[in-house]
Amino acid sequence: MSELEELMKIFPPKLRQILQSLPLELEKLQEIRLRTGQPMLLLCGGQELFAGNKGELLKGDSLTWKQQEQFFVVTRRQIQETLELVGRHSLYAFEEELRQGFLTIEGGHRIGVAGRAVLEGNRMRSMKYISFLNVRLSHEVKGCGDQVLPFLYREDGQVCHTLILSPPGCGKTTLLRDLVRQISNGSVSQEGKPGRRGCTVGVVDERSEIGGSYLGVPSHDLGIRTDVLDCCPKTEGMMLLVRSMAPEVVAVDEIGSLEEIHAIETILHCGCRFLATVHAGCLEELEKKPLLQKLVQEEVFERYLVLQNRGQAGRVREILDGQGQSLYKGEEIC
Repeated sequence: MSELEELMKIFPPKLRQILQSLPLELEKLQEIRLRTGQPMLLLCGGQELFAGNKGELLKGDSLTWKQQEQFFVVTRRQIQETLELVGRHSLYAFEEELRQGFLTIEGGHRIGVAGRAVLEGNRMRSMKYISFLNVRLSHEVKGCGDQVLPFLYREDGQVCHTLILSPPGCGKTTLLRDLVRQISNGSVSQEGKPGRRGCTVGVVDERSEIGGSYLGVPSHDLGIRTDVLDCCPKTEGMMLLVRSMAPEVVAVDEIGSLEEIHAIETILHCGCRFLATVHAGCLEELEKKPLLQKLVQEEVFERYLVLQNRGQAGRVREILDGQGQSLYKGEEIC
């Protein structure tokens, strides 16, 4: 069964029929958004497209809202049926994930949900009347870190403390995933170049985006020496992995809270190398974040990978050292 056929199994017959009739390229498809009473919207190759009633793709910027009769409109029942298929008619078993606002399915694809929150005190206990779904496709791009990787090792063979800077949607998680895989596997010597020793990597995957784990097993290849702690808050997860799995490298996605910064400082004192991502368009923007400013000023990170959203996910605009000095730029890298 192909990846597209596997994905189609989560949709009820009518949605499946529409999606299968659309001229889609799976490798470019990023999101499928379903909203009750609204057109089905797809994000494909960075472009927003609407599904038409006749199985065609319609560009939103070329249509007026008077032409809405051309759109395929999603019903509440279709969203409910999708949820039942995703949860295999047992959504209560996914209650913890729903509390976080998403479900992860086979293939590592993540389904964001929104509706009416059910509160317990000031905390969300569950969600009901779910009326909005965002199916985010998880794409594994092996090799996207090939040209970056040589810059992430010190002369003594140790992995540099590395931070990937990226605006939303530029492929930071895709790049992080491939770097974890390659650091974990190591490499053999070839053409006179020495190989790299494989390292034990501990991944704290708070939102199941790095490994795309399903029932605790990563859907993506994270390497032969990688241990994954899935759906665990980063602050607790980083410390747990250090105590229980003795990683040489710890990898996390989207750092930023005060508790996470404190956990990072503790990990660094334990001798672990650190690999992470953060939302920022450049180093100057990162320095304006009060919680991260101290780490930048103290030159905790030895490498900064600055991504750009141009042509492909995970494309690097610049590599900087810990002092903010440029090592390489643009086309010289990718």
